[in-house]
Amino acid sequence: MKRGEFVALLAAAAAWPSAMRAQQSRSIPRLCFLTFDPGTLQTTRFDAFFQALRGLGYADGQTIAIDYLSADGRDERFPALAAECLRLKADVIAVSTTPGAEAAKAATRTIPIVMLQLGDPVGTGLVDSLVKPGGNVTGMTQVSSELAAKRLELLKEAVPGLSRVLVLSYAIDPIAPLQVKALKEAARSLGVMLQIQNIGAVDDLAPAFDAGARERADGLLTTVGSIFVSYRARVTELAAQYRLPAMYTNLLQVTDVPGLMVYQPNLDDLYKQAATYIDRILKGAKPSDLPIQQPTKFTLVVNLKTAKAIGLTIPESFLRRADELIQ
Repeated sequence: MKRGEFVALLAAAAAWPSAMRAQQSRSIPRLCFLTFDPGTLQTTRFDAFFQALRGLGYADGQTIAIDYLSADGRDERFPALAAECLRLKADVIAVSTTPGAEAAKAATRTIPIVMLQLGDPVGTGLVDSLVKPGGNVTGMTQVSSELAAKRLELLKEAVPGLSRVLVLSYAIDPIAPLQVKALKEAARSLGVMLQIQNIGAVDDLAPAFDAGARERADGLLTTVGSIFVSYRARVTELAAQYRLPAMYTNLLQVTDVPGLMVYQPNLDDLYKQAATYIDRILKGAKPSDLPIQQPTKFTLVVNLKTAKAIGLTIPESFLRRADELIQ
């Protein structure tokens, strides 16, 4: 064999692994995961989703390629991230916020979009109905508007003398006005006055609590929104400072930081179901044929240490209803 032929053969052999990797990367499906901020991926928040994917045989880099795209806490970045999903030729897009879902739907009407636990996909116009979503969007909902009223009711039960409630609302998120509307309806029947404060950034929190103090707020609620999970440490710090009994929407707001109470659906169940929808879509199912799934299990957790710190005595009858008491 001539030297030139030998060198050419070696070069071709060396190129084989990279060529094979490229071919493999094209042959495995690609999932684009859109999230509000990078911190959500540094906690256990979505572990159930990724573990369920692995249980279905999807190992990142082996049987599926997962692109993690974060808006860095700025919803206005979602359109650019959705465009990046298209550039990456995603086979399916997973979304954890309504603004992310809206951006993805605006960017494509053909790539399937799976919601992990969005608040109200019908009320925000993302889907036609829960039974027949239509289009390319399907997944899970945590029925945030209905639960907003339930959380106010539970807060009133835990603090019977409650009369004025500070409500932190992330108005940029389309599900926030729907929750505020439900809260106002519930407040009338409960004899409670609401003080609505719109939050757009972490710097808005302290002035909101100051305003609540001026109006003599004696309780706190937040609407469902990734911003309040991301800034949970600051929210609970201010709630403690102003000694406000608070009902939160995400378990991390009580277990990861010392929030008082949380009432939420079993999100892990929703995340696991979302993973099965990813699997079904990658195997040929159409999003329009997959009905939106609602939660069936709910959790009430009370942090007794926080109650003691703010001088709150919660009725024993309420505590007996809790699924977990943090001592």
